[in-house]
Amino acid sequence: MSRTPVQPAAEQLRILNQGSARLSALPRFGDKLRDAGVHPLRATGVDILQVNVGKLCNQTCQHCHVDAGPTRREIMERSTFEDCLRAIAAGGVRTVDITGGAPEMNPHFRWFVEECRRLGAQVMVRCNLTILTAGPAYRDLPEFFARNQVEVISSLPHYSQSWTDRQRGDHVFEKSVTGLRALNAVGYARTPGLKLNLVSNPVGVFLPGDQAGLERDFKRELKSQFDIDFNSLYTITNMPISRFLEALLKSGKLEDYLEKLVQAFNPQAALGVMCRNTLSVGWDGLLFDCDFNQMLEIPVTPVGTRHIRDFSRSALDHREIALDQHCYGCTAGAGSSCGGATV
Repeated sequence: MSRTPVQPAAEQLRILNQGSARLSALPRFGDKLRDAGVHPLRATGVDILQVNVGKLCNQTCQHCHVDAGPTRREIMERSTFEDCLRAIAAGGVRTVDITGGAPEMNPHFRWFVEECRRLGAQVMVRCNLTILTAGPAYRDLPEFFARNQVEVISSLPHYSQSWTDRQRGDHVFEKSVTGLRALNAVGYARTPGLKLNLVSNPVGVFLPGDQAGLERDFKRELKSQFDIDFNSLYTITNMPISRFLEALLKSGKLEDYLEKLVQAFNPQAALGVMCRNTLSVGWDGLLFDCDFNQMLEIPVTPVGTRHIRDFSRSALDHREIALDQHCYGCTAGAGSSCGGATV
């Protein structure tokens, strides 16, 4: 699947706010929170440090909000990883969530995982599964993950080949099944302490279905068809940014989708959004409230702590979250976060 160039971050924000008369007429997200009595939205701490180690990836998925792919060259350097480790040690961060791109393609990935574990942090890796079949350099990743008790979180839009390949590219489903079997073979989802969780996002312009019901369906179908086990399924709403924004514009469905998100706004979901206990680190060390704000280049509000080298719990723990119209995606229906539904 080829990579379609996306609009610059500033232009994406302009489109979401003023791209048409219908979009301009939508209520501002901050006003929605204010009406619900939850404005300003503040962080509750930095429990999770989500580190995006680069945009290099072996896949080019049409919904990717990172705009990742094989031709991207933005990757985190060793010095920035070291800044992250200092922040983890000094700030008492309990969980490190490593993402990309395909994070395993960063040459410092394995070293960073081992150093995080040495500091006593739980490590989660957003693994796209197909990287496990990408050649000899990655073949032993399941054993590496198991040895370091890494929690593996993997995207699988659907338990059928047609729906998954439609979103992620030809043969992705087949390779994903191979990857899941390799993880099961070393004990993932079959041995205590080795967690394997799946992430499903809609293959289309609609909100995710019921998370519990989808988890039951996924477990039944993957077990009966492929003898695959996993622990939990997380549902995530497609965010109207980057490649998915381009697809919405091309199909003429952006206004309809944004209106759907606004109509489904749930103030209870807003209380559980990931930005409240997570801090996102970009490949260049810049800090953001979440991975989506990172892609839209919306920095954290404390001016003096906008790079990981300047990490300060006192400044960041209860910071006011930076908001814009894309935030409706995380607060629609049952909510959406890197850990699935929020209510």
